Amino acid sequence: MPGIVGIFGCGNHDQRAAALRRMVDAMLHEPTYSNGVYIDAAVGVYLGWVAHSGSFADCSPVWSEARDVCLIFAGEDFSDGSVIEQPGRTGHPQQTARATYLVRRYLELGPSFLEDLNGWFSGVIVDLRQRVVVLFNDRFGFHRVYYHEQATGFYFSSEAKSLLGVLPELRQIDAAALGEVFSCGCALNGKTLFRGVSLLPGAARWTYRPGYAIDRRSYFASSDWEQKPELAGAAYCQRFEETFERILPRYLRPGTGLAMSLTGGLDGRMIMAWANARPGSLPCYTFGGEYRDCADVRIARRLAEMCGQQHHTLAIGREFCAEFPALAEKSVYVSDGAMDVTGSVEIYANRLARDIAPIRLTGNYGSEIVRSYVAFRPRAPDPQLLNQDFLPLVRAAEATYEASRQGHEVSFVAFKQVPWHHYARFAVEHSQLTPRSPYLDNELVALMYQAPPALRRSAEPSLRLIARGSERLASVPTDRGIVEAPRSILDECRRYVTALSVKAEYAYDYGMPQWLAAMDHALAALHFERLFLGRHKFTHFRIWYRDRLARYVQEILLDPRSLARPYLNGKNLEAMVNQHCSGTRNHTSAIHQALTAELVHRLFVERL
Repeated sequence: MPGIVGIFGCGNHDQRAAALRRMVDAMLHEPTYSNGVYIDAAVGVYLGWVAHSGSFADCSPVWSEARDVCLIFAGEDFSDGSVIEQPGRTGHPQQTARATYLVRRYLELGPSFLEDLNGWFSGVIVDLRQRVVVLFNDRFGFHRVYYHEQATGFYFSSEAKSLLGVLPELRQIDAAALGEVFSCGCALNGKTLFRGVSLLPGAARWTYRPGYAIDRRSYFASSDWEQKPELAGAAYCQRFEETFERILPRYLRPGTGLAMSLTGGLDGRMIMAWANARPGSLPCYTFGGEYRDCADVRIARRLAEMCGQQHHTLAIGREFCAEFPALAEKSVYVSDGAMDVTGSVEIYANRLARDIAPIRLTGNYGSEIVRSYVAFRPRAPDPQLLNQDFLPLVRAAEATYEASRQGHEVSFVAFKQVPWHHYARFAVEHSQLTPRSPYLDNELVALMYQAPPALRRSAEPSLRLIARGSERLASVPTDRGIVEAPRSILDECRRYVTALSVKAEYAYDYGMPQWLAAMDHALAALHFERLFLGRHKFTHFRIWYRDRLARYVQEILLDPRSLARPYLNGKNLEAMVNQHCSGTRNHTSAIHQALTAELVHRLFVERL
């Protein structure tokens, strides 16, 4: 995905320059990306960047007027105001949708300018006046920077593969991190899948000076927010509404090719209720499936119509399955193994979304930040899948996870769950377009620390916010049947029926009991999937792995190389694949995990 790469330290110039070019090339996943390099051998700085063409960060390198300070930037900044103002030639403020103003702020404030940045980003400042270089990232650590340090230099990149490509000794899987992935779906505590590759902590301000050790400082700590006093219920709701109304325009910058990814839930609707977008100015789209219009599509289409906006349904079905092998590999590769093969859907869907607009505004992270929703927990994988010697590492992940849950619940969600768990999907989305969400805004996250515990876990503030912005939007039940008070008996019945249909679809798809799988396959001619599937979900991997994708699953997982991996029980994996593809059992989750682990091994250990 778009980002930065670099090497600090003096050495053989030609070798350093060649390594830098390879590091940049490893991140060029789409022909639409722009890229470049900046080298100052005298200081020992070799920098590169990749950006979506025309994006906020597509302006590197940015120089001061005296050409003595240089900025390489990736991501976006949403500092005060819907646009950043800076003096134009006439001395009056002018609007900009690019990162060029950040150099001016550094000249004014020095490294402390980082404290005011607001968004998901990483970057490097080269200050030739002082012969120092500052490497930084956002306070959540969401815009990842991988690094490796050795005696000959400090290597960093937004993608681990850039490091693996020039430092082949790093192409080894960290077994403890892999155990956490099998248990929790992600590596914990800032680990990566690769031995010797670390993650820059959030709010990093690391300074390199030739001849000195890197000065590793932070410009922010979550404890700064944890000390905020709790507000009373009414005061919190008022502050919540005022804050949301103030920050939202920052994410609606004009003239940048913006579209709204809309679902049937609360968080996208909160944005639509307060966006005040002119009719026809904010196109909306929703991902859908092949069987029917799911609840998200039906509701989102209605909401868009109420707001006078055009709505598009982006369908995922047979065409997607035909491309699945390449998309699955790309999902794992682009995300450095953080995203599993189901990220293939995100690659496909966001590629379609990119044709509508290069920036995708979403309600992502709203439930997590505003309602403290914990999106991932340890889940024991099928013990038949794994080698007995590997199981202790998987079980150890549960204790690691529980230890990470200690402390403030907002800090867990914002500073652990977001960079550890949510990064995976963000990485594959960002490879196709620029995702944008107001729910990780500094002001909004800071306010959540002041929410009364009961309201922090309630939908009531969100429902009230929608109603204040648009009573019409508030009157439409969500995909889970939730509607703004007062509730009628009809509303409660609707919620009950919706909850029942959600459970029925899950039971027929991912959660189908083993005893029922064989019966379902025997009656395949009756196409019961048309009755159950597509009401709430648009992906159906149980059936896809059994039918359309069976040949690919068997080709990859029944390969002798796959069956011999030390963390798997090859004999049991072979039986599970054959059972699932014959329709006698349901091993969807195990196939997800095994496919992903095998692609990680092939792409990053064997192929690079």
